Amino acid sequence: MLSALLVILLASWGGTGHYIISLAASNSFNDEMNQFMGWANYLAGHASDADNRKSSDPAEAPKHYIDIDNYTEFNSNQTMPFTMADAINRYGYSFVIDNGTLPWATKTTYDSLVVSLRTNRIDKAKQFAADLGHYVADGHMPLHITKNYNGQLTGNTGIHSRYESTMINAHADEFYNLELRSIEYITNVQQYIFEYIYFNYQFVDSILQADNYAKSVNPDYSSTAYKDALWEKTNGFTRKLFSNASQRLAELIYSAWIDAGRPSVSTGIEAEKNRIHGMKIYPNPTVGNLNVEFYASSESSRLDIYDVSGFLIESTFLKSNPNSVQIYANSIYLNDGIYLFRVTSGNSSQTQKVVIQKK
Repeated sequence: MLSALLVILLASWGGTGHYIISLAASNSFNDEMNQFMGWANYLAGHASDADNRKSSDPAEAPKHYIDIDNYTEFNSNQTMPFTMADAINRYGYSFVIDNGTLPWATKTTYDSLVVSLRTNRIDKAKQFAADLGHYVADGHMPLHITKNYNGQLTGNTGIHSRYESTMINAHADEFYNLELRSIEYITNVQQYIFEYIYFNYQFVDSILQADNYAKSVNPDYSSTAYKDALWEKTNGFTRKLFSNASQRLAELIYSAWIDAGRPSVSTGIEAEKNRIHGMKIYPNPTVGNLNVEFYASSESSRLDIYDVSGFLIESTFLKSNPNSVQIYANSIYLNDGIYLFRVTSGNSSQTQKVVIQKK
C-alpha cells in the first residue's frame, strides 16, 4: 500500500475542487442557518487544511480514502463494519489502516463538530466544519474509494491526478453557481456516509472508460484535446458529484447544529442586521467595466474578487447603503476569464460569477 499512500498525498479533487465544493455548501443553507452564512468563506479558504496536515501528521493520510472494494461486506452488498473498532476487530488494525479510514474519520469529525458547537467553541467548530467538508468531498471522488485508485490495475495509471486535478482545473469555471438544494436532518450519520460512498463507487468504471476514450483522441495527457475529451465523457456525473458533496456538507453541518441543541452562532439581531439582498452585477459578460449593486443593513461591506482557483485578486470596503459601485476591470488587471465577486456584510455573503471578455 506504499504506492497508494504516495498517490493519496496528492490533494483529492485538488485545491480548486475542494474550494468550489466547500464554497457552494452555503447555497444549501436553509433559513435556520442564516447565522452560518459567515462561515462560507472560511469553509472554502480552509477546505484543504486536512491535505496540508499530511506532511506533518502520519495519521492523517488514511483518513482521505477507503479501498472499499477490498472489504468482503462491500463486495457481497452487505453492511460494512459500522465503527472503525468493529472493522479492526474483524480485519485487524494493519488492514484497516492500509485500506483507509475515510468513512469513520468523517463521522469522528462530525462528532467533534457537534461537541464544539454544544460547548460554544465556535472557532474550533469552524475548523472541524472545514475538515468535514474535505472528507465529505473525498467521499465524492470515486477514485478515493477503490483499490484501483490510480488506474494501476486496468492500464490507466495516472488517471487519479488527471481526473481530479488536471481536468478539473481546466474546467473549474463550469462548476460555480451549483444548483440550490434543500437539506434535511440526518438521523443516522454513519449510515448516511456509507450510503453516499456506496453510491459514488458506481462512477469508478465510468472514469476509467472515459480515460480510455480520451487517450484514443489524443494520448498526450497534457493536451487540450485529451482534457476536453475526458471532460466530455465525465462532466455529467462529475457536476453531480460536486453538487451532491456541497449539499451533503450543508446537511451535515445542519444536523450537527441540531444535535448540539441549536446553539447561537451569532445573535438573531446580528443575523438580520448583516443580511444581503438583491445583489446584481451587470453587464455580465462585460468588456471591462461593470456595476455591482446590493442592499445590506450593515453600514460597511466588503467586495472580494477571486479567480476561479480561489486566489484573492482585489478587496474593496464599501460604506454607502444601498451599495452601488462601478468596477473598472482594467484598473485591477483583470484579464479575460471567469471571476467570482463575493460581497460580505457581517455574517452574510453572496457570490456571483462574472465573465470578462475584452476581446
